[in-house]
Amino acid sequence: MKKTQLVISVAITLVICLVACQKMLPPLPADEDVLDGPIAGLSTQENQQFLAGDVAFSEVFTKENGLGPYFVASSCMSCHAGDGKGHPSTTLTRFGQSDTIGNFFMQYGAPQLQNRAIPGYNPEIIPSGAASAKFTPPSNTGLGFLAALTDAQILANADPFDSDGDGISGVPNYINPPSYFIPQSFHQSFAGKYIGRFGKKAAAIDLLHQTVNAYNQDMGITTIYAPYEPGMNGLTFPYPDDVPDPEVSSNTVLNIVFYLRTLKAPVQRNQHDADVITGKQIFSTIKCASCHTPEWTTGASDISALSYKTFYPYSDLLLHDMGSGLDDGYTEGTAKTYEWRTPPLWGLGLAKNSQGRQYFLMHDGRATSIEQAILLHGGEAAISNNLYQALSVSDKQKLIKFLESL
Repeated sequence: MKKTQLVISVAITLVICLVACQKMLPPLPADEDVLDGPIAGLSTQENQQFLAGDVAFSEVFTKENGLGPYFVASSCMSCHAGDGKGHPSTTLTRFGQSDTIGNFFMQYGAPQLQNRAIPGYNPEIIPSGAASAKFTPPSNTGLGFLAALTDAQILANADPFDSDGDGISGVPNYINPPSYFIPQSFHQSFAGKYIGRFGKKAAAIDLLHQTVNAYNQDMGITTIYAPYEPGMNGLTFPYPDDVPDPEVSSNTVLNIVFYLRTLKAPVQRNQHDADVITGKQIFSTIKCASCHTPEWTTGASDISALSYKTFYPYSDLLLHDMGSGLDDGYTEGTAKTYEWRTPPLWGLGLAKNSQGRQYFLMHDGRATSIEQAILLHGGEAAISNNLYQALSVSDKQKLIKFLESL
């Protein structure tokens, strides 16, 4: 074969292979079908920090780089696959406090059970007499928008004595701040405590608080903010490991906080579908929106892409009495045993993507369908539960279709 013919033949073969490969590759998912990715409007420098945080979020810890000696998970991603909700296999167990006075089991390793350990160490056990509750990991998306709200905005929806007589109260959880907490201009102090807004019982004040706790209590990783290994059953000083403390740098911690602040908010799908529109109306009619506040707008933020943005989390970030059926006998901060923070509903329709194609809803994943989750609502939410049960089959389907669009 002449040289020219050979070159042409190779070129044709490469083109055929390229076209064939493109046909074999699946198309990229639409933006509204995934939960990860940055918010729009970040600067080049901010995008670089977002990527650095993304890398840190994916880091897998081992014995050699500080894991444990006792822990729950070995990486952030193992509990928040695709930044979505976690699976029951990654559920956390919190224990100790059963009233609002304080957690008397802190010296026994509370508030979180480290149910795994590196070789040579024994996992932690729940001390006798301690109350406990299981928390399924939540999704991470849109957290920066929630963090950018002012305490005054959250308090505007609180109604602790149900003054308007609608059967819905809503109270903030007041938390003792960690030593490293630096209040922003919108934080309000109440006898030295601050409003918690993250976690199943709103026990974390801001995303630094949440991140430091996750490093220390989920993975046994020390930082300058929490320089000691997590507590262990009955030990005045916990077991050390062989890695010098702090095991991750403050820069890495701050990159993860920035990553969490700038993850995009979930995008609603099929919002122009007639059934979805009707379902949204039913959502308000049966008073779900009394706690699952649909819309918020941020004020000024130190991240300009978060400033003055309207978003749709479907949460008021307040605690509500959810009834005896959801009373696990365990609490945090000033929350009662039967009070839970209203979970944001955005991203609900994509939850199965990170939960093994199966819903695991409510604080501990006990509900395996959206309808089951609705029917578990008691306490202040019993009104909505009863109104839901009175709907026609068609209207129930439209409501659930709306919820799946979020």
